[in-house]
Amino acid sequence: MIDASTDIMDDKILDLLQQQGQPSDMERGMRMMMDKYQERLFLTILKLVGNTEDAADVLQNCFIKAYRAIGSFEKKAKLYTWLYRIATNESFTFLRKKKKTRAIGLEEVPSIAAQMSSSESIEQEKIETLLQEAINALPEKQQMVFMLRYYDEMPYEQMAKQLDTSIGGLKASYHHAVKKVETYLKESDIF
Repeated sequence: MIDASTDIMDDKILDLLQQQGQPSDMERGMRMMMDKYQERLFLTILKLVGNTEDAADVLQNCFIKAYRAIGSFEKKAKLYTWLYRIATNESFTFLRKKKKTRAIGLEEVPSIAAQMSSSESIEQEKIETLLQEAINALPEKQQMVFMLRYYDEMPYEQMAKQLDTSIGGLKASYHHAVKKVETYLKESDIF
């Protein structure tokens, strides 16, 4: 259930950002938007790009792009949905640029393995590296759907609203992504 106070705060943010003339109001609106959404967006971006420094850079680009485009925001979607789409698009743009300059550094994959014993840690790192390789090999849309469903456990209904696509299409994309990831992992000699 959506909290009405969230909508009210979003309306206040948008009023401040979309006003003509008062830079101090725009700055205050921008600060409010960043305070409200930067943590959620950062975590989403981090899951996509794989390390905190890159995620911070992408988040900054996301807010710059949102600031520049706020005048064209038509309130057809929630503010967070609009920001989320900018964040995921910026993340994929970043990853495409990074792939062009070099292969994605698998050493950047986040790991919880530090909490395990040495041999378990090495095995966990191998699994995480293979999983990240498999995800990186997916087409862009399948990557996004897989990340949202697998890591964020986002319901298809919410995903459909945020990505402006059909639930059936999302289920098909997720199914194909899972099959490709499974095939990739089975072809590795780790399992």
